[in-house]
Amino acid sequence: MIELRTPAEIEQMRAAGEFVASTLTALKERAAVGVNLLELDAFAHELIRERGAESCYIDYAPSFGRGPFGNVLCTSVNDAVLHGRPHDYRLRDGDLLSLDFAASVDGWVSDSAVSLVVGRADEADLELIAVTERALEAAIAVARAGNKVGDISHAISTVATEAGLSVNTEFGGHGVGRTMHGDPHIPNAGRPGRGYGLRPGLVIAIEPWFMHGTDQLVMDPDGWTLRSKDGSRTAHSEHTVAITEGDPIVLTLRAG
Repeated sequence: MIELRTPAEIEQMRAAGEFVASTLTALKERAAVGVNLLELDAFAHELIRERGAESCYIDYAPSFGRGPFGNVLCTSVNDAVLHGRPHDYRLRDGDLLSLDFAASVDGWVSDSAVSLVVGRADEADLELIAVTERALEAAIAVARAGNKVGDISHAISTVATEAGLSVNTEFGGHGVGRTMHGDPHIPNAGRPGRGYGLRPGLVIAIEPWFMHGTDQLVMDPDGWTLRSKDGSRTAHSEHTVAITEGDPIVLTLRAG
């Protein structure tokens, strides 16, 4: 069921968005060569406790995963792109790391993701990250009342196609509110002018993610981590966005 929020409720959601944004900023600063993925997860857990927030991941057990997830942070490295389960791995020079984090504050959820390179960066990795960020910006620009979900999807796929990338539509954006995943589903490719009409009060997570050499996924034995089928690098960017009578509000906008 698609739920619309009042302007007052969207204001209440800002606290969750700010917390998720600040946590990802702190995690980016902490990620470095030699840091263990489990250390990043523990740090995120500590921030959740300090804020009095609740994790959206730790007890999450959807049909597509081998749940419950058991951690508070998704850490996807190199060819891993989604749902990367933290494990005993120390980051190495040049690793491409995607961090996906969702939390609830005062009963309202926000969800966001960011990709970065640890240590010395390969230009191809930086460009892949930049493509996901450009796709996210293009999608947010059309996330306006009167447009359709297909306009968001088409904006994302257009950026990907221009960069020579193919798009997987198995996982994409989604509604956000009292829970992390709700309707509508927002695939990363679609036809403009099609799908659910965007209305003021709709709050959605928009999340372009791309793989450098394929559009096919494979799952790790952990039952969660999804990787590119050909082992190519991957990147993921995501924001929680509120549709209004005017400009969209990016609830998870990070400082800087």
